[in-house]
Amino acid sequence: MISLLGASPSNMSPRSVHRAIRRALSKIPGNERQLHVAFGRYPTSITSKHIISTLSTCRVAIPHQLNHGHQLSRNIQCRPTPPSPHRQPPTFQRHHASTSSPPSTRPPRTKSERRIRRLRNLLFFLTLLTILYYNYSPFRHTVMATVRCARLMEAVLMDVWDYKQVFAAEEKLGAPGRDLTDEEKQIRRQARKDCHKRSATRLLEALKKNSGIYVKLGQHVAAVQVLPKEWTQTMTPLQDQCFPTPIEDIDRMLKDDLGLGINDLFEDFQPNPIGVASLAQVHRAIDKKTGENVAVKVQHADLKEFAKVDMVTVNFAIHFVKYIFPDFEFSWLGEEMNHMLPLEMDFTNEALNSKRCKDEFKHLKGKTSLYLPKVLWAEKRCMVMEFIEGARVDDLVYLKNNGIDRNQVSQELSRIFSQMVYLNGNFHADPHHGNLLIRPRAKISSSPFNFDVCLLDHGQYFDIPDDLRVNYAHFWLSLIKKSSKKTTEERRYYAKLVGNIDEDMYPFLESAITGQINMADETNDPSYGSGNRPTSLLELGTGSMTDNQVNKLRAAMMERDDLIVSIFELLRTVPKRLLMILKLSDLQRSLDQSLATTHGQNRVFVIVARYCAEAVWQSDIKSLRESLSQTGLSFSVLRRFASAIWDYTYWSTTLGIVEYGMDMRARWVKITLWIHGLGKGGLKEAEDEAAGLRTKRDAVKSPLGLS
Repeated sequence: MISLLGASPSNMSPRSVHRAIRRALSKIPGNERQLHVAFGRYPTSITSKHIISTLSTCRVAIPHQLNHGHQLSRNIQCRPTPPSPHRQPPTFQRHHASTSSPPSTRPPRTKSERRIRRLRNLLFFLTLLTILYYNYSPFRHTVMATVRCARLMEAVLMDVWDYKQVFAAEEKLGAPGRDLTDEEKQIRRQARKDCHKRSATRLLEALKKNSGIYVKLGQHVAAVQVLPKEWTQTMTPLQDQCFPTPIEDIDRMLKDDLGLGINDLFEDFQPNPIGVASLAQVHRAIDKKTGENVAVKVQHADLKEFAKVDMVTVNFAIHFVKYIFPDFEFSWLGEEMNHMLPLEMDFTNEALNSKRCKDEFKHLKGKTSLYLPKVLWAEKRCMVMEFIEGARVDDLVYLKNNGIDRNQVSQELSRIFSQMVYLNGNFHADPHHGNLLIRPRAKISSSPFNFDVCLLDHGQYFDIPDDLRVNYAHFWLSLIKKSSKKTTEERRYYAKLVGNIDEDMYPFLESAITGQINMADETNDPSYGSGNRPTSLLELGTGSMTDNQVNKLRAAMMERDDLIVSIFELLRTVPKRLLMILKLSDLQRSLDQSLATTHGQNRVFVIVARYCAEAVWQSDIKSLRESLSQTGLSFSVLRRFASAIWDYTYWSTTLGIVEYGMDMRARWVKITLWIHGLGKGGLKEAEDEAAGLRTKRDAVKSPLGLS
């Protein structure tokens, strides 16, 4: 038998026999399992009956001389091995050659049993994930960050696909070799507008669900008025649609950061916030140490844990869009967010900005209505300030009830922001209606008017390089001048200096600054229909063109194939500081219109021009002093000094006369409104009419109404 198996019979161990049998039967499928059942893996003793029975079961031809049922000449004994105390020697079941059925095995599981087993494993896995989610913070953050990333990328991918389909359809319009017909142009324009709207709505929903810095991102998009109006108008609700953090989470955050909770720091802490923004919310309370009424600004508790992941996701989405559409440049948005968001999330930085702004306006005590709330203390995620009783700056009912002139309010706002931009070189970069409060003049105030303008939320401030600040002032003054060949050259010269703007891009920059169609100059047609283009900023709003004619001009510009590309090229080219200045200019126009002023929109432009003239004068004096210190007194220095005096005197006198005339006209308009209201409904109606409560205030249009 041993020879049959191809092994040496001398001194073989049971393991060797077992291996020899396996080699002999290796070519017969299914035999290995039967051998294991018969002998176990490594039996200690194997008789000939075991071998013959197993070989017969496996259908192996066995020589007759071995198949006689007797034991071999000797049993092959294993070298004695002492049994383990923890392991019993294996037992063996005899199988005779006459046995026809294979040894019994475990029956296979039924389909229902397998299903139950899979369900049990799934429930176990889900239970484990739930425990990790609620008890292990890194895992929870990873899951939530993944969901937020997926939500944003889904919206971005859908938008990219939508635009790809629209642009592909545009290529099929018209016949090769000819221009599009008017009907085809209208189809193309409407398709783009619909795509803008769908894409903006899709992204809006994702930003709202993600909240936090995503809302901030949408607010930035809404503020860039040179983008298509479908985008800016769709994103505008994000200015007010922010969700508050529960007070329990705020208390836990304060204990983690300061070691003290709400009840340790404040008394009468109002659980409902009086204001909610994308990054923080404000509660009214009483400071426990001083007993003062305070406004407590606290950061949203979950903002810190997601900020880094959210910033990475947003940057990836921006670069992905740029990869698909190289002409659509959004990197400026990501750069601004990367720079400003960490600063906004640190309230100690906001406290420093507030102090710096207050110091820069100290010399204007008694000349400005600006008031900044006192900061009691500030930590990274919590800041406590003086509480201000007031209303939104454009609340006309509040202004009327407190006898505040809305024209003066609009002019003061223009003076405050012009002082920041053109003289201080450091300005508030996130101004909107919610950050501006109006109140009757306080006893401690030095305002020259009967009101205070309270500026809030100092998280974003921008410094402006002196060369950009002065060159932009020169550019603004050139827009005030009447158009001529010399003025046109001057405008384009300073546009190149401040924004690297070439001839083709210049009309877009001018329209972004003024909020109107570009003015007449040597490069365009000064007339359109029965109206004329304005030749300077002072002519805007004087009725030189009807609204219908302006809309037609805007529609004509929309037909430019490269319009959208030109807009994104403008956003990519101009310095980021200039974009923030444009945003500030848009706010000033918006506030003037929401206040229903009677002095005309170009009144704001005149105020800006006065501060520009002051900035140029200060720059000229500084340059002259440097020249005197280096070269001494010379005829060239005297000539430059005389030119600087002449320019400053000219602008001061001219703009002063224009301001006086505008203010007289504004008073007369108010009188006519009062008389008109008196004739309609008596004294009450006359007061409401004069206060602007009956004046139709249209929504502020974006420059060019871009689509």
